[in-house]
Amino acid sequence: MKNNISFNLRVYGLLINDKQEILVSDECRHGFSMTKFPGGGLEFGEGLIDGLKREYIEELGVEIEVKELFYVNDFLQISAFNKNQQLISFYYKVEISDYSLFEIQKTGHPSDYDGGIQRWIPLSDISEEDVTFPIDKIVVQLLKKKIQNSII
Repeated sequence: MKNNISFNLRVYGLLINDKQEILVSDECRHGFSMTKFPGGGLEFGEGLIDGLKREYIEELGVEIEVKELFYVNDFLQISAFNKNQQLISFYYKVEISDYSLFEIQKTGHPSDYDGGIQRWIPLSDISEEDVTFPIDKIVVQLLKKKIQNSII
């Protein structure tokens, strides 16, 4: 392995509300527009759960309860932003205690906000085309399978 290759650990939360909608985030980073699940990279010294909680507070201003692990990619995925980084992405189901405290009121362009602009997509309507990155597309496929089997 080359010395300049590194791992980039990512952690994302799948937040599904009582209307059976899932939260996505429209963001703009390095001039690149994307739609993804809320979350991001771990900081040094952080565990997965702490990192995910921090990301939700930073991006959405809301505290979450992290539930079960939903998915971890088990294949090589190179970062779209750094060709010397291999991504390992962890997806957890998450909940918030009071949805009335969580309102999406942002308008404008995703680049205007640190965490982008969040929006709800009905689980019954979500498709791979709704998200940008390959691992997120797999998560959408898995969500659709669980919906078909009525186990979400």
